[in-house]
Amino acid sequence: MDPFKNTEAYLKAELGKRILIMDGAMGTMIQQQKFTEDDYRGARFKDFSAPKGERELFLKGNNELLSITQPHVIQKIHEDYLAAGADIIETNTFGANSIAQDDYFMTELVKEMNTESVKLAKAAAQKFSTEDKPRFVAGAIGPTPKTASISPDVNDPGARNVNFDQLCSSYAEQAEVLIDAGADIILIETVFDTLNCKAAIFAVQSVFEKKQTTLPIMISGTVTDASGRILSGQTVTAFWNSIRHAKPLTIGLNCALGAALMRPYAEELSQIADTFVCIYPNAGLPNPMSDTGFDEKPHDTSSLLKEFAESGFVNVAGGCCGTTPEHIAAIAESLKACQPRVVPEIDRKMRLSGLEPMVIGDSELFINVGERTNVTGSRVFAKLIIDEQYEEAVSVARQQVENGAQIIDINMDEGMLDAEKAMVKFLNLIASEPDISRVPIMIDSSKWSVIEAGLKCIQGKPIVNSISLKEGEALFIHQANLCLRYGAAVIVMAFDEQGQADTYQRKIEICERAYKILRDEVAFPVEDIIFDPNIFAIATGIPEHNNYAVDFINATKWIKENLPHAKISGGVSNVSFSFRGNEAAREAIHTVFLNHAVKNGMTMGIVNAGMIGVIDDLSEELKEIVEDVVLNRKPDATDRMIDIAGSLQGKKKEKETDEWRGDEHNPVSVEKKIEYALIHGITNFIEEDTEEARIQVANQGGRPINVIEGPLMDGMNVVGDLFAEGKMFLPQVVKSARVMKQAVAHLIPYIEKEKEAEEARTGKKSKPKGKMLIATVKGDVHDIGKNIVSVVLQCNNFEVVNMGVMVPCAEILNKAKEENVDIIGLSGLITPSLEEMAHVASEMQRDPYFRSVKMPLLIGGATTSRAHTAVKISPNYEGPVVHVADASRSVSVMQSLLSPETKNEYIEKLKSDYDNVRKLHSQKKGPEYIPLADARKNKLSLSFNPVKPKFIGRRTFKNLNLGDLAEFIDWTPFFKTWDLAGHFPKILEDKVVGDTATQLFADAQAMLNKIINDRKLKAHAVVGFCKASSVNDDIEILNENNEPLFTFHTLRQQTKKPVINNEAKPNLSLSDFIAPKESGIDDYIGMFAVTAGDGGDFYLKQFEDNKDDYGSIMFKALMDRLAEACAEYMHQRVRKDLWGYAQQENLSNEDLVQEKYMGIRPAPGYPACPEHSIKEEIFSFLQTDEIGMSLTESYAMIPASSVSGFYFAHPDSTYFSVDKIDLDQVEDFAKRAQVSLDQARRLLATHIK
Repeated sequence: MDPFKNTEAYLKAELGKRILIMDGAMGTMIQQQKFTEDDYRGARFKDFSAPKGERELFLKGNNELLSITQPHVIQKIHEDYLAAGADIIETNTFGANSIAQDDYFMTELVKEMNTESVKLAKAAAQKFSTEDKPRFVAGAIGPTPKTASISPDVNDPGARNVNFDQLCSSYAEQAEVLIDAGADIILIETVFDTLNCKAAIFAVQSVFEKKQTTLPIMISGTVTDASGRILSGQTVTAFWNSIRHAKPLTIGLNCALGAALMRPYAEELSQIADTFVCIYPNAGLPNPMSDTGFDEKPHDTSSLLKEFAESGFVNVAGGCCGTTPEHIAAIAESLKACQPRVVPEIDRKMRLSGLEPMVIGDSELFINVGERTNVTGSRVFAKLIIDEQYEEAVSVARQQVENGAQIIDINMDEGMLDAEKAMVKFLNLIASEPDISRVPIMIDSSKWSVIEAGLKCIQGKPIVNSISLKEGEALFIHQANLCLRYGAAVIVMAFDEQGQADTYQRKIEICERAYKILRDEVAFPVEDIIFDPNIFAIATGIPEHNNYAVDFINATKWIKENLPHAKISGGVSNVSFSFRGNEAAREAIHTVFLNHAVKNGMTMGIVNAGMIGVIDDLSEELKEIVEDVVLNRKPDATDRMIDIAGSLQGKKKEKETDEWRGDEHNPVSVEKKIEYALIHGITNFIEEDTEEARIQVANQGGRPINVIEGPLMDGMNVVGDLFAEGKMFLPQVVKSARVMKQAVAHLIPYIEKEKEAEEARTGKKSKPKGKMLIATVKGDVHDIGKNIVSVVLQCNNFEVVNMGVMVPCAEILNKAKEENVDIIGLSGLITPSLEEMAHVASEMQRDPYFRSVKMPLLIGGATTSRAHTAVKISPNYEGPVVHVADASRSVSVMQSLLSPETKNEYIEKLKSDYDNVRKLHSQKKGPEYIPLADARKNKLSLSFNPVKPKFIGRRTFKNLNLGDLAEFIDWTPFFKTWDLAGHFPKILEDKVVGDTATQLFADAQAMLNKIINDRKLKAHAVVGFCKASSVNDDIEILNENNEPLFTFHTLRQQTKKPVINNEAKPNLSLSDFIAPKESGIDDYIGMFAVTAGDGGDFYLKQFEDNKDDYGSIMFKALMDRLAEACAEYMHQRVRKDLWGYAQQENLSNEDLVQEKYMGIRPAPGYPACPEHSIKEEIFSFLQTDEIGMSLTESYAMIPASSVSGFYFAHPDSTYFSVDKIDLDQVEDFAKRAQVSLDQARRLLATHIK
C-alpha cells in the first residue's frame, strides 16, 4: 500500500499496531531563536508598513511569515522533530489565514505562506521517510483570533466580530492551498470555540467536494482550565458530539494544560470516541524562568504520557507549547513498547449537544421538546420578538429549560419578522446564557434560508425541523447533505410531491422512501433521522379524521420495527385541536395519546409539559371515553367526548368527616390525630389532642417541649415533605401553621412554668436554635409576604421577631443587636424599597458588630430578584446576602446558614453564584437607546376631540357598598398572593393546584360574605377632574379658571423602536394622550384615590388574638382585592357617568380585567408612570385625608389596601411601559421638576439604564 496515495487507510492500519508520534511546539522553537523585528521582516519586507492612518506595524510574532523570510530555520525545526522520532509534523501555518493575517495587513500573502510552509515540511519529511517508516505532513489550521460563539463586547452578549460565512471563506482559502501544495493530512487544532471548528470542517469538506478529493482530518480541542470545558463552554463529550460528523481520523486535545491536568479529559475522550485519539499537551505549567517557558523537562512529560498510553487513552502522542525535540524524543522512546488504544465499539445512538451532551437511544424515555420559543405557537413570545424585547424573550427560553424541556424548539416564521435576522440574534443571545445553551437546539422553520442561518450560529449539535420530499428528491438530498455538513440531526416530515401523508399507508411509504434515500444516497447516519408522521386533530366531527391518531400510532410502531435506529417525533398539541379552549379535555387527550404513542416507539414531541397528565390519574370513565376517541374504538366516541368535556371540573372534595379520629372499635393514636389535623388544617380538636399528648408525655417522664419536638414537629415534617414534593400548597401550609400555633399556645404556659423553674435552678437562659428578625423596610407598608415567611419559619421551630412595616434602618439594626438574632430579613413591595434595602446593607457594613459576625441578610418581596440582590445589594455588605424567592425557600435557607455543617459551603456557593450573576449582568447589553430629542420626535401623534367631564373639581364617595365592589374583583392576583399560579377561574380546575385553589376560594368567599354582612370594613373614594394641556413631556394641570395647580412631569420611552411596514413604533409618554397647549384645545385629566382599608384593624386584632395567621393573611389579601375592585368600580362610573365619555359601554367583568374599556388609569409606580413622587400632588388636590388616606416618606400609601392614579379619556390612550431611561432624560427630568440631579437619580434610580 502506497502510504501517500492511500494515506488514510495506511494510517488507520498503523494506528492499530502502534502509537504514532507527533512533533512538538514550532512556536517554542521559534522563540528560542530570539528573532528580532528585522529577522521577521527579512530583506523583502524591510519597508513593509501599515496603510496610512493605521497604527505602527510590528511583524515580530507573525511566525507564519518566517516560512518566507527564514525558511532554513523552519525546515531545521521540522528536521529536528523528525530526527526525534515524529511520524507526523505540522506545517507552520497555525495563523496563515486571512482573518489572522489581517492583523498584519498581509492577507494577500496567505496563499504564499501556506504554499511555502507545506514545501518546507514536505522536504523535511521526504528527507527522513523510509519504506518502513514514512513521515507525514499535517496542514495545520488554527482557530483564528476571532470567535463565532463568544461576544467580544461584555455589554452586548449577542455581538460577534466574525460570522460563520467569513470563517468558512477564510478556512476554505487556506485548506485549498494546503491540499494543492501537498499536505498529507488536514489538522484543525487548538479548538477553543466549537463553532469556529464547525466552520473549518464545513470549509474543508466543501473544498474536498470541489476538488473531488479527500484527505484524513485530525481535530484537536483545547480544554482551557479545570472546569473541563473548552473556552466556548462545551464539555469534552459535547464538543465531540458537535464535530463527530467530520468523521476525523483522530480526535484529540492539545494546549492550555499540561498532561497531569489534561488526564481526566483525555480519559473521557478515549471512552466516547469511536475513532483514534491524539493527545499533545503542553510541557506542564508556564514558567517564565525556563528556557522553553514551561516547567516540565522531557522526562516529566514523557512519563505522564506513558501512563496515558498504559491506561489505554492514546493512539497518537506529541507535544504542544514548551515541548522541544528532546521532549518528543523522550515521548517516542517511552511509548515505543506501549500498546495503542483499542477503538471502542460505540452504540448507535443520536448524540446531540448544547454546552452539555445529550444521548437518545432506541429505548430512551420520552424527550420533551419545549415549544414556547416558537412565534407560531406562542403569542407572548411572538410579541416579545416583534417588539425586540429580546432580554424578556431569552427569559422564555430559560423558563422552558427550568421547567424540564430537554431540547428547545425555536421558530421565527412570522410575517412581521425578518426571520433570518431574528433567528440569528436570538441564537447568539442564548449562546451567552449557559443555563439555556446547555441543552440542544431544534431549529424550526418552513424556510430553508432561516434554518441555514440558524445552523451557522450553533456550536452544539442541533436538530433541523424539518426537511421533506415535498419539493422532490433533488432538493431533499441537497438539504440533507447540508445538514450533514453542518453537523445536525434532521426531522423528516411525512410529506412528498403529492402532499402530506394522512393515512397509515402513506405515512410508512414516505418514511421508508426517505430513510432509504438518506441511508443509501446521502450516507446520513440513520440514528440522526427523526420522522414526523404527522399528528392531525381528532374528534372533529368529520368521520375521515377519526383514525388520525391510530394511523400515527401504528405508523410509529412500523417505523420503530422496520427503520432501524430512526426516531419518531410530532407536534402533540395538534391531536386535541378540536377542543381548544377546554384545557382539561385537551390534557386528557394528550395524556392518553402519548401513553399509546410512546409505548409504540414515539421518541420525542413538541409539547407544553403542563398539558400532559398522568394516565392513572384519569377516572376510569374519562380514560375509557378518551381512549375510545384516540383509538377510534366506537362510532359514537366523539359525541361522548363532547358530552363529558364540559363537565371536566376537577375532583370534587369529599365532605369532611370525623372518621380520622377513630372510635372505640378503630382507635387512632394521638400522634396520628395531630398529624392528620396538621396536614388538613383542622383546628376543632387540636387543644384537646395537644393536652392528651402532654399528659401522655408527662406520664412517661417527659416535658411539655417534647410534645412540640415530638408529635407536633413530626406532623409538621410531614407537611414540609408534602410541600416540598408539590403535594401541598402554601394556603394549606398556612392552615397547618394555624393548627401548630394553637397547639403551641396551649403548651406555652406549661413550658414557661418549667423554664422559670429551670432558670431559677441554673441561672442560665436558653437560646432558640435559630432566631430571625424580619421587617418591611422604611416607607413600605406591605406585609402579606413577610407574614407568610414568619409563619412558615415559626412552624419549623425558628423564633421570629416580626417588627412590622415601615421600620427605619437604625431600628432594625438596634433591634437585631438587642434580640441577639442570627439573621435579618428585609421585605418590600414598592420599588423605592430596593434602595432602602441597599442602604440597610451599607449600614450593616459600616457597623463593626455586623461586619465582625457577618450576620446573614435575607432579601425578599415582589420587586426583589436574585439579579438585583447580587448586583445592587450584595456588594454593599461583606456578609452573606441571600435573595429568598418565596416563603417555601426560607426554611432551607435558614437551615443552610445556621448549620455549622453546611454554612461555609452554602456561603461559598452563594458567593460563586452571585459573582457569576454579576459577571453575566456586566456582559448584558440592554436595548439600544436614542437621545431624548429623537424620542420626542417619534412621539405618538393623535387628533383630539375631548369630552368635557360633568364637573371640574373633586367629589368624595364614602362607604361604598362592598357587595357592589365584590362584583368587580379580579381573583387571579389573589391566588398569586398564595403562590398558586394560574388564571381564575381555570385555576380551580388545575390538575396540580385545583383542589387547593378551590378550597382557598371557598374560604375567601366565606370571609368576603362575612365582611360584607358585618359592615365594619369600609371602602371610600375620591375622584377629581381638571383641565389639562401637554407641553412636550409635561402635563400642565389647571383648575376651571385656567389657573395652574401643578405639573405632571411624565417620562418617555427611550429605546429604539422597531420599524414595521416602514414605520417606527412610537416612543410613548402619557403626555401624548393630552392635547398640546399650542393646539388651543381644551382637554381634561382625572385623578382618583380609593381605599378599602378603613376598619381593617378591627378584624386584624381578632385574628392576632386568635393566633390565626391564615385568617389574617386571607383578610389582608381580600382588602387588597377590594381596593383594586373599588378602583375598577369607580373607573367604570367615571367612564359612563361622572366624565361620561363612554356612556354606552357594556362590558363584562372579564372584559374589565382584560382592559377592554376606553381610556386608561395609570398609577404612579407602575410601568407607564414609574415615578412615585407625583402622588403628593394627587393626594393634595384630592384632599385624601378626608377618606383617611396618606403617604409615607417613600410615597407608600396608608392604608396599604389603597390605589391612586390618573384618568385619561382619549380613545387611543393605552397602557405601556416606560422601561429604562438614559441619563439625558434624567437630567431633563431634574430641570423640569426643579430638583437636584442627585434627587432626580434617587427618584428614578430603578429606571435608569
